[in-house]
Amino acid sequence: MDLYRDRSVSDTLIQKISKISKNLDEIKICHVCGTHEHVITHYGIRALLPDNVQVVSGPGCPVCVTTQGEIEAAVNAAEKGAIVTTYGDMIRVPSRRSLSDAKASGLDIRLVYSINDSINLALSNPTKKVVHFAIGFETTCPTTAVAVLNSPDNFYVLSAHRVVPPAMDLLLSSGKINLSGFIDPGHVSTIIGIKPYEPISKKFKIPQVICGFEPNDILMGVYLLLKQINEKRVEVENEYVRGVRAEGNLKAQILMEKVFEPCDIRWRGFPVIPKSGLALKKEFSNKDAYNEFNIEIEDIPEEKGCSCPEVLRAEITPRECPLFGNMCTPQNPKGPCMVSREGACYISFKYEKSFR
Repeated sequence: MDLYRDRSVSDTLIQKISKISKNLDEIKICHVCGTHEHVITHYGIRALLPDNVQVVSGPGCPVCVTTQGEIEAAVNAAEKGAIVTTYGDMIRVPSRRSLSDAKASGLDIRLVYSINDSINLALSNPTKKVVHFAIGFETTCPTTAVAVLNSPDNFYVLSAHRVVPPAMDLLLSSGKINLSGFIDPGHVSTIIGIKPYEPISKKFKIPQVICGFEPNDILMGVYLLLKQINEKRVEVENEYVRGVRAEGNLKAQILMEKVFEPCDIRWRGFPVIPKSGLALKKEFSNKDAYNEFNIEIEDIPEEKGCSCPEVLRAEITPRECPLFGNMCTPQNPKGPCMVSREGACYISFKYEKSFR
């Protein structure tokens, strides 16, 4: 029997959560992972929790936090003659000029399943410049680093990579939401390990638990957080021991540090977050699309009416947006959270039926 899908384990965890929650006031737990949101919503985990325990979604979707300015930069590269590659969700994100609109206008923008597809495209088109619009958190950065180190001269990267802990810090620093604990992202943690989260717990006196991706992982994470709160402990615990080592993936970290350096960058719905982006180091300027095409990131205002910024900041739930399920659907999205399969609005629309 698979322990992580064992209903008896779920029942036991729910009972433990219910029991310990009686000793606590209102608890708000935030996660920053699109896959966690999928599991929580798909399996109805919020409905299993006591009324005083709330789990909210933060900026855990890399497509959703990519700004309109970065999308415009990718369009600019295509306008200057490059073949621009990106992933399926990214092309449909509404913007001043979405990648889909730019493609329809005749620019050479192509969907790929991996960065290796982009490299192969560059190899098969040696007279063309190929730019990969690289998005994602720490999980995908090592793959981009390998591509930078092992690609033809006509291959470039437009980096929109970000790292998660600084955004968690900003959520707490803003003072707009009163959080009791964090469920830390499993995929990201396989790369960075435990230590990058520890300054957050120390600075804000807030407990954290790294979780895996089965329903019982989430329930165990909630229980461990409540247990920390009840015992007045502030630690970073690792529930996902089968996937995350304390030190993380050292080889991946070395690759990232060799190719990238931290930079200040704005996230959609957020101000500039210091040291939360990853830019190519100067020694790799020959691979940097910003440098090659003389492109800068514009500061483009958010679309009026769309509540994705508030959803990403964990200030509201998707269904609190007045456009949700009416003017904004996966077929006609008004913001990135309804486009990406890791977006909270898309997930809510797909699995939570009560709004219909």
